[in-house]
Amino acid sequence: MTEQPLQTEFEFTLPRGYVDDDGTLHTEGRMRLATAADEIQPLQNPRVQSNSSYLTIVLLSRVVTELGTLETIDEDVIQNLFVTDLEYLQAMYERVNNRGRNATETACPDCGSVFDVDVETGAQLAPPADAESEQPGVNADADPIKGVHGTGESVDSIGAATAVSDGSNAENDTEREHEHEQTEVEAGNPSE
Repeated sequence: MTEQPLQTEFEFTLPRGYVDDDGTLHTEGRMRLATAADEIQPLQNPRVQSNSSYLTIVLLSRVVTELGTLETIDEDVIQNLFVTDLEYLQAMYERVNNRGRNATETACPDCGSVFDVDVETGAQLAPPADAESEQPGVNADADPIKGVHGTGESVDSIGAATAVSDGSNAENDTEREHEHEQTEVEAGNPSE
């Protein structure tokens, strides 16, 4: 079995995008794996020490290497992202640094087979190098067979019922959405 090279950068597309001062929308970007220094040094930042929530801003400003045509990605850019985009980058940070790839685990609703799906493309991925069990949809070289599940169905039709999220199940996602909608209504959000 050949060793796959370590992927250290991951592409992403923000759900909404960052709007710069000129009104340009930036949605495509790249994030690199975090180092120990990326997680330790922000703790010395006075803004982080006075408000622990600011740690996310500082941390993401260190690991997001590209965003559209912006020349630099700094704390100001990250803190001016829409909340949806900030949450997306936080979840991506967790996936790539804890799992080594921007994927989430899902299961076939028909046969129950568990497999990883790339969050950006929806393609079924080969199992991680340390996985012991064989996964459907992977050829002898452990390369993913794009869009194919062990049942021969496309991943898109299988994954349609399973939201690609942080790995939680669809019931919990629905409950969270309902709670969020309820909070907005109680807060008097005029869009509801």
